Amino acid sequence: MNHKIKNCQHISKHCLVCGTENQFGLKTRFFETEEKEVIALFTPRDEHQSYPGIAHGGVSAALLDEVIGRAIMAHYGQDTFGVTVDLQVKYKKPVPLGVELKVIGRVTNDRGRIYEGTGELYLPDGKIAVSAQGKYLKRNLKQITDSDFLDEEWFSPEGELPDEIVL
Repeated sequence: MNHKIKNCQHISKHCLVCGTENQFGLKTRFFETEEKEVIALFTPRDEHQSYPGIAHGGVSAALLDEVIGRAIMAHYGQDTFGVTVDLQVKYKKPVPLGVELKVIGRVTNDRGRIYEGTGELYLPDGKIAVSAQGKYLKRNLKQITDSDFLDEEWFSPEGELPDEIVL
């Protein structure tokens, strides 16, 4: 399925999932679709291994948590984030190292301060390896961080915005 991309979401320096300066981080990038979903692109490396050649399940859970937590930004902007209240993850297939993978997340129910969302991690062949659903507390970033973070560590990544991403 083709997803038209309308925006690239901000990232930070030290986050485990998106951090540009975190040596063990996933270096993930996040894109908003016209349908107000968020697609993450990442490539797990050797330091993310569990069994030989397979990414640790916690890495998959972290990615799904992040992409669902960020899905609210597609509705309210770069300064709104989801803080996890509950996350349920289902593992279906092993997640390989060394290949670009895609994760998609969406808001399924927005009830004011709390919202619910779902997401899936896709293998290169288009099969779903991991899925999740969760509840999140909607927060403005100013409620969960300080102005130094917003001024010095929350920024738009370099690179071109793709026209579309195919899942």
